[in-house]
Parts: sequence; C-alpha cells; structure tokens
Amino acid sequence: MCGITGVYAFNDKGNEYFNKVADSVTTLIKRGPDKQAIYQKDKVCLGHARLSIIDLSNAASQPFHDVTNRYTIIFNGEIYNFKEHREYLVKKGLPLKTQSDTEVLLYLYIIEGPKCLEKLNGFFSFAVHDSREDTLFIARDRMGIKPLIYYRDRNKLLFASEMKALLALGIPKVIDKTSVSQYFQFNYIPSPNTIFENVKKLNPGHYLFIENNQVNEKQYFAITYNRSKLSPINYEDAQEKLRQHIHDSVKLRMISDVPLGSFLSGGIDSSIIVAEASKLTQQLNTFSIGYKDEPFFDETHYAELVARKFNTNHQAFQLTNDDLYGSLHQMLDYIDEPFADSSALPVHILSMHTRSKVTVALSGDGADELFSGYNKHKAHYQAIQRGMQSSLIKAGLPIWKALPKSRNSQFSNKIRQLEKYGKGLALDQKERYWYWASLMAEEDANQLLNFQVQLNELKVRKNEILKYLINVESISDVLYTDMQLVLVSDMLHKVDSMSMANSLEVRVPFLDYNLVNFVFTLPDAYKINGKMRKRILQDAYRDILPQELYQRPKQGFEVPLMNWFKTDLNDELMNKYLNPDYLVSQKIFNPTAVEHLKNQLYAKNPGDIQAHLWALLVFQHWWMKYMD
Repeated sequence: MCGITGVYAFNDKGNEYFNKVADSVTTLIKRGPDKQAIYQKDKVCLGHARLSIIDLSNAASQPFHDVTNRYTIIFNGEIYNFKEHREYLVKKGLPLKTQSDTEVLLYLYIIEGPKCLEKLNGFFSFAVHDSREDTLFIARDRMGIKPLIYYRDRNKLLFASEMKALLALGIPKVIDKTSVSQYFQFNYIPSPNTIFENVKKLNPGHYLFIENNQVNEKQYFAITYNRSKLSPINYEDAQEKLRQHIHDSVKLRMISDVPLGSFLSGGIDSSIIVAEASKLTQQLNTFSIGYKDEPFFDETHYAELVARKFNTNHQAFQLTNDDLYGSLHQMLDYIDEPFADSSALPVHILSMHTRSKVTVALSGDGADELFSGYNKHKAHYQAIQRGMQSSLIKAGLPIWKALPKSRNSQFSNKIRQLEKYGKGLALDQKERYWYWASLMAEEDANQLLNFQVQLNELKVRKNEILKYLINVESISDVLYTDMQLVLVSDMLHKVDSMSMANSLEVRVPFLDYNLVNFVFTLPDAYKINGKMRKRILQDAYRDILPQELYQRPKQGFEVPLMNWFKTDLNDELMNKYLNPDYLVSQKIFNPTAVEHLKNQLYAKNPGDIQAHLWALLVFQHWWMKYMD
C-alpha cells in the first residue's frame, strides 16, 4: 500500500510543476512511510511513497523500471493473483529480479497494454510511463477501493492518491458549488466530482491514456448485472457457491510479507471473514473496539464469542467517550476534502490501535451494499411489497410529524425513522431512493448556502446517479445504485482514508469482483425477504458462526455528537466554526440559515441536527486549513 502522485506536462508551462512533486510526495508519507522517491523524464514526473507489504527489499522500491528503462511504474495497492502471472512471465523468459507484484504488474502492462487490467485481481491505482512513446497510462481498480484523483488544464494533467497531494502541486482552489450542495445533502461528495472545479475522481473500473497531449478515458469493467437474465441456481446451491467465493477471496487476500490480522466487530460480516481466514493460518490476529460509556452499542462480547470459536489472538480496545473526543481533531486534520460520515472516527481509532500490532487488516466492508444490510433496504423492500404496514405508516404521517424526533433516544429515533419512511412512500422510485439516501433535503442544502446553486447541474448529476434505477420492483437496482454511490463515495473512502492516516492497509474480501458478479446474478428473494436482510449471507454461515450472533439486532454505533455539541465542542462550534462574523467574511453560508441550525440544537424536536452541524463543522475545519 502506497501513495502516488505525478505530472504529465503538455508544454513548458506544465514542466514548471515538476519541482512541486517532492512536496506532493511529502503529503503522502502516512500512506507510504517506508520510502519516498521521484522519477522525471521528458514530459513526466512521478512521485511515490511506499508502505512495504510484498517483497520488502529495496529492489522492489518504486518508481520501478523495466530492464530496458523504457517503462516506469508507480503503484498503490496489491495484486493478489500476481504469483500465477509471475509464473507466466517467467515461462516467457522475462528477466524478473524481484518477488513483488509491482514488477509483475509492469510487465503485464508492457506485454498486453490496457488488456492486462482484465487479468488483475486486487485493488489498485497505478501509472505507467512509456518513455519511448511519451505516453502515460493511469488506472483504478474495478470497485474503486483505492483512490485516484486528477486535475487537468491546457498545460498539464496532475494526479494523486489524495487531495492534499494535488494541493501541494498547486491546483487552483476554485470551489465547485454544486459539490458543496451535494455534500450537505449526503455528508459526502458523490464521485466523480470533488470539492474543486476541474478536479475529478477517476471512476472505478476506468483508466486514462495520455498520448500526444490528448487524454482519453475508458471503462474496462462494470459489474455483471442483467435484470432479465438472473441465475436459475437454487437457494441451497447458491449458498454453497457463495461460501466458496468468499473462501477463495479471503485466501487471495491473506498474502503478505508483513503481519496480518482482521477487524472483528462481532457482526455477521466481519465474523464470516474471520471464520474463513482462521482456516488459512494457525492463529489469526483479530481486533475490535468497545465503548465503555455506551454499553448498548458495545459489541465486544459477540466479537469475543467469535474469537473463541475460531481460536484467534483477539484484542479488544475499550474506549471511553473521552478517548473518542481525544482523537477527534487528529481525524479532522487528515481529511483533505469535506467528508462528514461521523463513523470515520471509530474507524480511525480502530486503525490506529490495529496498526500498533499488524500492517494489514481484513475487513467486512461491502457486504451491506452487496446483500442489503441497511434499514433503508428493508424500507425499499416494504415499499415494493405495498403491505398494510406501509399503508398505516403513510397514513400516520401527521402523527409522526407532530411528535419529537431525534437520534438521541430509541423512541424519538423510531419516530424520526417512521416519518422519513412515510414521506418516502409518497415519492416515486427514484425520488424515494434519493430521499432515503440523503441526510438533508436539496432545498434545505441550497438555502444553507450564500450563493446561487446551478439547479440544472444538480439535476444532471442526480440523474447520472439514479440512472441504474430502472425496475421499480427490484431491490437489486437499489443495491446496484448503492455500489456506485454509497460504497465508493462514502464507505470505501472512509475506510481507505482513515486506515491510511495510520499507515494500515485494509483489504475487503466481499468486494472481490468474482464474488460481486455472482451476487448480482441472484434473485432479490435470496438477499432480502419480510423477515431477514442479507438472507443468503446469513443462512450460508448459520451452521458455522456462533448462534448468539443471529439472536441480536444490528446495533451500529452513533458517535455522541449531540452531547459534544452541548459540552466539549460547544465553544469551538459556536464561536469559531460558526462565528457570525466569520460566516459573513467567508461568503459561503447564509448566516440566518446557520443560526436556525444552531438554535435547533436545543429544540425539543432536533431531528437530524447533529448530522447537519457535524457537516458544517467538518466543512469549516477543512476550509480553515486549506482555504484560509
């Protein structure tokens, strides 16, 4: 796992950015603390920061050159099936000098060009310079697990693993106003857009090819999903095949030349990964965090049940709310684009503690989006069924609107959910998905801002996200859309950034493309019914996992933001980030709308106010660091 950055100059003005690459690499040291290096030739300058995982020798350091020095690669990620490709290359007589996946990847590209991507099983972003033809090839993995962002103008193309590395290269900091609006709707910015104009995220399964100053983007992968041609496999056989796919995926992801472990929350997803990984090593290291001050959310008991069953070397890090708060500003400082999923905080802390023991960790991320693990998936299912319960909830909307709503108690949170569900039932399929995926309504987000948002551009971006919602009776359409929106822009971004902030590589077996393709051939009924979400995943491991895991609700965890906003964070929030004079000078927010949100903090009916204030705080922290 590493960080990459680079410049492709279209002219002499573009060449002037070469001298900024060293500073750009420096921003990526947490991604690659072991070694940093730069390559420059002709129109190209590439920078690399290395976190050594496979072949720890200096011979495998990057930028890495082929034997002729014609081709040079910088690479972030892992190619899990590199050994089989290495055998193929050796049989062809190629002079391989390392045991690294980097060298294998480079020679595969030399031999096959972009078609080599079809052979790779892994997660990655990488760039290859051909000095003879003066071309640059940049690619991102199929699911978008590893990030790649780029900026382009008439003089150059700049790219990097993180926004802070692009900022070090000197990109113009022109705010994308449409992105700001969508950020406050979702608490993250949907890909491929970013907080800045002309800076884009390379989409999953895409590559860029630069030749003769022309930049071409192509898609090489899309999840196999044919609504009208699902697999005829029966439920029992599908379970067996699913178990085999998961086992194969975990086995591939166990390859490492450094200590490896696994996150273990006590939920079904991470427990399945641990169950499979424990078959492949004598004693697996597993890690979880517990919450001393929030016993309702503490899942360490279930994690320990799994650890005992599979004989893992388990460590549970018990946290107080003070521990959470103590890591808050460290997490905020690493965020280089507004991102307000508050669950990033426990991920950051878990990664920090895990990194003190291992360098690589497996994770159960991706299963919820793939198999239907969220409350909203149950809501979509019930909406499709059009049952009596949905009719009653919709009819009760006047009651839900009148009752107090908050995330701070089970009763008021249930009322909040009932109102949101009832409102969603009144919408068509696409608007319902958008509403249930959002934390703030589009009109409220726009009223919060002190500039004119281009409604046509908002509509274009919205339609692009919703284009996969075609069949109004299909949960798989919802899941497929989640894979494009929520998974890439929220979940994967969160895990990658928070793990890399601690120099920890996190691998996600549920997102092996063979497994993902298989799941999207299965009927909706295999994934969800009236009684169970993630049905086939749970049933496939029912005889393998501790039964206690099946007798408990999905708990999740809420960072105690509301309490912090009224106590520890109150002065900073009110007098620094949301100071009225500062807001006026900043010219981003409508001070009156912000004042309304501040007052809502103390209202009897606060609703989702903590999420909205958190989004404001994160944005302001980012603004003060990068824009002031």
